[in-house]
Amino acid sequence: MTKYVVERAIQAVIVAWLISLATFILFFTIKDPARAMAGPEATAEDIERLRVALRLDRPLHEQYFAWLGSALKLDLGRSLYSSEPVTSMIARRLPPSLLLAGTALAITIVVGIPLGILAAVRRGTLIDLGVTLIGVIGQAMPIFWFGLMLIMLFAVTLGWFPVGGRGTWRHLVMPAIALAYWVMPLMLRLARSSMLEVLGQDYIRTARAKGLNERVVVMKHALRNAAIPLVTIIGLQFGALLGGTIVTETVFAWPGIGEMVVTSVMTGDLPVVQGTVLLLGVWVVLMNLLADIALVAVDPRVRYE
Repeated sequence: MTKYVVERAIQAVIVAWLISLATFILFFTIKDPARAMAGPEATAEDIERLRVALRLDRPLHEQYFAWLGSALKLDLGRSLYSSEPVTSMIARRLPPSLLLAGTALAITIVVGIPLGILAAVRRGTLIDLGVTLIGVIGQAMPIFWFGLMLIMLFAVTLGWFPVGGRGTWRHLVMPAIALAYWVMPLMLRLARSSMLEVLGQDYIRTARAKGLNERVVVMKHALRNAAIPLVTIIGLQFGALLGGTIVTETVFAWPGIGEMVVTSVMTGDLPVVQGTVLLLGVWVVLMNLLADIALVAVDPRVRYE
């Protein structure tokens, strides 16, 4: 197991480095930071002096290693407009996004997995058809449109929840449901297919032949093995959910990292966008690594493969 974890950790570090390289090249070739900081009325001489002061006149590889060294020290630069450290801005906005993503993941696990299992156990019935239809609709529906429909129904028409913002638990309900329904179809379909595969195994037929109660067969014998693929997908989805908050937070005016990214893109605040993209990329890599480690803990056979 130790060798497996070390190999996965090395792969994660390599992928994280490639993400940092891609992030640097992409954003530093799209926009000149010196020109953005100098403003539209700056002369060419002003821009050149600022470029020298920021050490942007150095070769690109020197700039990259300097930026990477600062990033490893959690120094992602400063906002071009507020001059606030990007790390401080992310630290202030990250907890609301983690709360939203965590709540959405909890809803997905509590609702999506049981529905998938129920559909597998009741295969070919109206229950199976209904659950499958829920998954298809969720997969085809844009998250922003679903969020707007929730606002129109539960905030504007019924007045049950606030339209947007963050305050009490009532502000969290609609954005969490919208974000959860974005990833629930995948979890639902995987739970259904995994359970169907396990229910067709010989040991399940043997357990039924022994006269065991169907609930015992499903919950004790089938569910344990069917849950193994779900361990990996849960970790992957938590990484994806943090990225999915960008649209959700914009629709519901949730003051998280996603709303900050959208605002920074619109204003051209390069360091904020660059730092946030790097953070989200490393976050996904970390979640993948933790999912791999959890999978080994659940299914020891993986380490031999």
